[in-house]
Amino acid sequence: MELDFERCYRAVDSRDQRFDGWFFTAVKSTGIYCRPSCPAMTPKRENVTFFPSGAAAQRAGFRACKRCRPDAVPGSPEWDVRADLVGRAMRLIGDGVVDRDGVPGLASRLGYTERHLNRLLTAELGAGPLALARAQRAQTARILIETTDLGLAEIAFAAGFGSVRQFNDTIQEVYAQSPSGLRERRPSVRAEAGVINLRLAYRSPLHIPALLDFLEMRALPGVEERDGEAYGRGLLLPHGSATVVLKPTARWVSATLRLEDVRDLAPAVARCRRLMDLDADPDAVDATLGEDPALAAMVAAEPGVRVPRAVDGFEMAVRAIVGQQVSVAGARTTLGRLVRAAGSSGLQSSSGVAASGSAASSSASETAGLVPFPSAAVVADLPDKAFGMPAARRETIRALASLVADGKIDLEPGADREETVARLREVPGIGAWTAGYVAMRAIGDPDVFLPTDLAVRRGAAAVGLPSTPAALETHAERWRPWRSYALIRLWRAS
Repeated sequence: MELDFERCYRAVDSRDQRFDGWFFTAVKSTGIYCRPSCPAMTPKRENVTFFPSGAAAQRAGFRACKRCRPDAVPGSPEWDVRADLVGRAMRLIGDGVVDRDGVPGLASRLGYTERHLNRLLTAELGAGPLALARAQRAQTARILIETTDLGLAEIAFAAGFGSVRQFNDTIQEVYAQSPSGLRERRPSVRAEAGVINLRLAYRSPLHIPALLDFLEMRALPGVEERDGEAYGRGLLLPHGSATVVLKPTARWVSATLRLEDVRDLAPAVARCRRLMDLDADPDAVDATLGEDPALAAMVAAEPGVRVPRAVDGFEMAVRAIVGQQVSVAGARTTLGRLVRAAGSSGLQSSSGVAASGSAASSSASETAGLVPFPSAAVVADLPDKAFGMPAARRETIRALASLVADGKIDLEPGADREETVARLREVPGIGAWTAGYVAMRAIGDPDVFLPTDLAVRRGAAAVGLPSTPAALETHAERWRPWRSYALIRLWRAS
């Protein structure tokens, strides 16, 4: 990844928060690395070098700044939106795939050899998959050290380290402190047992009402709910279930997590960030959309509108299928019935994986009263009466569930977008609208447009745009590569 020295240095000198996550500043005279917006004195030019990732800075021997916490910055928006191998790999590493399946598992998911994957990541990010995963483990460990009362040995294995010695050495190297030293510095206010509180940073602006309104309108009873300025939901994670309450504020999103298994902290954080689109670059999006006179007033009045995504790709696909020809309220009713049927069937326990290293004394779902959406394997085995919908739609969902459960369709953020859309279109009952909706919300494609959607056409008419599908699609070309964001704004306008 090419980093222009002058441009990076100007960003550091102005402490521009918009570049947090795009690159990292390493200072040779102090041996530390910072985010561009670090409030410390601007270092001299001759002492500065720039890295495309925190892992690359760590690999070069630099330690994380204790003042600006560069390990906790938002992810790079480039990796968030890119559909190539590197972008897909970064999303999977963030979801904890390397910790669970190793580099061979990551390479297998992406369809490349380990050697080729390592070469590409090192060229783009200055570090291979092991180093990138190591940097994430260090941040996960720090969160657990500072927010829980778990023993340090428990934290070592929960964060994904192979041994306590490796854990101790990594924390000392990255933070210039031992794990026990970090624990001594933790905040004095402690959360209740089994609860992890953390802050999810994002790039301003964030239009909070648009985000919460969208999620509330589509909230499934028993799975998710809005309470004032807070949004809570159940999560299905690799090692168990969880619940999270997210409360957006002016500078970060406060997250309160209850996990059945603390090994799921990193994937839980990654999925919450995806859900609220916290790694987006709103300035870049709004600059492009604001150039269109039809959208300019809307963008100026409501800067930072995000694309609410998904914590579970399969869940989002089922939502899309159910919502094809019914109202949002009708879809919620039908989906709520399916969730209840999965729970009463005895198939939906949590993830079906026994919890170990649990931070909670009881089920995370039971603690907060919310349950995760059932997995693909559970839905595939439900009886006909559980669906409560026309037979054709029921069979579409069942066919999709079987394909996802068997690994034949990948609906997670690391999926190949074009391949996934093509495979979805092969499922009887899934058309262009449904496949596009899934690509936007489940896989994170920033450039989806649905010109045949009635609400989109109403929104277009409301702002003076052509409302016929062909004319609207032609006009939308000027919004590339952010048509998904324009879509959300037109839905809001309708």
